[in-house]
Amino acid sequence: MSQQGLRFTLEVDGLLAMSTAVVSFTLHQNLSTPFTLSVDIASGLPDLTATDFLEKNATLTVWQGAVALRYLHGIITGVELRENNHWQMNYQLTVSPPLWRAGLRQNFRIFQQQDIQTISATLLAENDVTDWVPSFYEPHPAREFCVQYGETDLNFLSRLWAEEGIFFFDWFLPTGPDQKLVLCDDVAGVSTFGEMPFNPNTREATTACISAFRYRAQIRPSSVENQDYTFKVPGWPGYFSHHAKNLNGQRTQYEIFDYPGRFKDVQHGQDFARYQAEGHRQDAETAACVSNSPKLWPGKRFTLTGHPSETLNREWQVTGSVLEGKQPQAQHGSSGEGTTLSNHLDVIPADRTWRASPRPKPAVDGPQSAIVTGPAGEEIFCDEHGRVRVRFHWDRYCPGNEDSSCWVRVSQAWAGAGFGNLAIPRVGQEVIVDFLNGDPDQPIIMGRTYHQDNRSPGSLPGTKTQMTIRSKTYKGGGFNELKFDDATGNEQVYIHAQKNMDTEVLNNRTTDVKVDHTETIGNNQSITVGLGQTVTVGKENASGHDRTVTVAHDQRNTTGNDRQVAVGHDDTVTVKNDRKTEVMHDRREQVGNDETLVVGNDRKMSVKGKQEQTTTGDHISLVKGMKSLEVKGDLAQKISGALGLKVQDDIVLESSSRISLKVGGSFVVIHPGGVDIMGPKINLNSGGSPGTAVGTLKPEVLKALTDENGDSPSSSGYEGKEGSKDSSGENESEQPTSEPELNHMFGSIKGINVIQSKELVFRPFAEEE
Repeated sequence: MSQQGLRFTLEVDGLLAMSTAVVSFTLHQNLSTPFTLSVDIASGLPDLTATDFLEKNATLTVWQGAVALRYLHGIITGVELRENNHWQMNYQLTVSPPLWRAGLRQNFRIFQQQDIQTISATLLAENDVTDWVPSFYEPHPAREFCVQYGETDLNFLSRLWAEEGIFFFDWFLPTGPDQKLVLCDDVAGVSTFGEMPFNPNTREATTACISAFRYRAQIRPSSVENQDYTFKVPGWPGYFSHHAKNLNGQRTQYEIFDYPGRFKDVQHGQDFARYQAEGHRQDAETAACVSNSPKLWPGKRFTLTGHPSETLNREWQVTGSVLEGKQPQAQHGSSGEGTTLSNHLDVIPADRTWRASPRPKPAVDGPQSAIVTGPAGEEIFCDEHGRVRVRFHWDRYCPGNEDSSCWVRVSQAWAGAGFGNLAIPRVGQEVIVDFLNGDPDQPIIMGRTYHQDNRSPGSLPGTKTQMTIRSKTYKGGGFNELKFDDATGNEQVYIHAQKNMDTEVLNNRTTDVKVDHTETIGNNQSITVGLGQTVTVGKENASGHDRTVTVAHDQRNTTGNDRQVAVGHDDTVTVKNDRKTEVMHDRREQVGNDETLVVGNDRKMSVKGKQEQTTTGDHISLVKGMKSLEVKGDLAQKISGALGLKVQDDIVLESSSRISLKVGGSFVVIHPGGVDIMGPKINLNSGGSPGTAVGTLKPEVLKALTDENGDSPSSSGYEGKEGSKDSSGENESEQPTSEPELNHMFGSIKGINVIQSKELVFRPFAEEE
């Protein structure tokens, strides 16, 4: 391109176009780096200040005659006042793109479930970068948790863009001052300029050309191996690699292994390995060239033609440029060669995509404290892995709710497959957060701590000897607690259950209490023993060996099999109300000595089958009231000795059939047809005796009851004596009764049959004394 007709102008907002003249400028441009334009101007206004320049929009235009060849728009970010030659004041201005502002803002910030385009849009808008466009050919999945940690907005975006294989450049509209920031991830998004011939004779060149071209190749890493870990899939190898192409004969042993790879899925793992490999080899094959055209800059491709080395005649991509223009005649009193323009370019082959080198990620310098957060009104907020959300003290954007951070894992004292320790931090509690490998994107809770509003259990320092595990009732004021008190002489283990307490022992359980054991049950107690139960109270001949059981209300004992109770001495059971005993099968009760049964009121006994009773000694019954005996069938009594009945009133024997009295061959039969008397000898008022009455036995157990009726037992324990004597003390002799006398006595009684016996003796009754 011819140098004739070249001129440069600079327009600054607020200044007249004719008030400044461009003396020279240098424009540095590189992929993924904001451009820097340094402009020397001369002005007839010597009193311009920084206020007249800083933050003002400026546009540099390269002209050839009346045709604008190149525009560059930016903001003035620096000004320097230079020499004054009495005609003009010299100023040096620094012009940068709007993206440059992002390098002045440092922040701590969290982005959740957002992809790179969304994150970029947020930060670019906050830095007034409104003219930008994404040109993406690769997938860029959303990131679960992404932290800007003490980085400037520009460094943070540049790091993310490099991780995602994105490079940026400024695209300029050839016909106007409009320009846009382009985010691109493939060489296909770079515009094509066309052919650019090689012509080393710059003085004779009248068209755009490449006047110098220096090719360079160098050894760079040949492959990248990335590995990472995710707790959601512990067995996942998380290993991805990428081997570079176009090695130009270098060895393949130059491997970059990176851990952690900062990915948690296959897509990011594969892409990150490729992007890093291409970033490490961005300058493995480059060329430096010089052109007279201002229309080549990073973000352009051109095809070199006419070079003596045929291998270099190919398409190249511009990755960096330094555009220099000089216009010395713009300054009064200066002389020079006139207006000149040169463009120094850095290029790479256009068959590959240029990637930025991996940028360092800030590391968190040690643990931090944070506050557990959750929805309004919720006390415990976690996911299926027991993770919680927190609010970091540096997070100015945190709403303090369920969206405060990512789900943060909680370190537990013991963590196994379905076993271990679990204590979920609750909303409002302060926790200690560390970061895996120092990565701010991977927080993990390593501990908890108390603060002024969340005080420890007890009252320190008064309870300094206590170690306590105390929970809190969910949305309540109760608690469960396990406390160890190590105070000298008052050591204690204390367990408190706010409601229920369940203990399950799959085998044996042994409790050894060296002194006293007290249990208080406010309501019911139920003990079920599947097999045997043995309770031993005290030792033989030891003091303090009693056992007292007091139940305020009901007590139920259930024994699945046998039950044996052995009482070494007395056994006393007092029932203040009713007592019921139900035996589903047989019942056997054996008393080694005496048995006394005292019933305060009635006693009822019902036997559905037979009842057999055997008394080895005497059998004594005392009925103070009436006694009634009803036998539905026959009644048989067999008495080996004598039978005595003594009543104080009448004796009535009634039978619907007959009544018989039989002794040997003699008998008396009473039946509806009459009375039959039969015997070898019948004595009336003569002979015989009333016999000896069988006395009532009155042992000590019935003595008190008998004495209530004034009926004292005899010294022998029996009533009556052997034999009967008359008033003279002699035995009455038996006098026979003659048959006429019998007929005289009974003949007039209807229904009495006197059966003739061998001898009939009758004797009138003696008068009572």
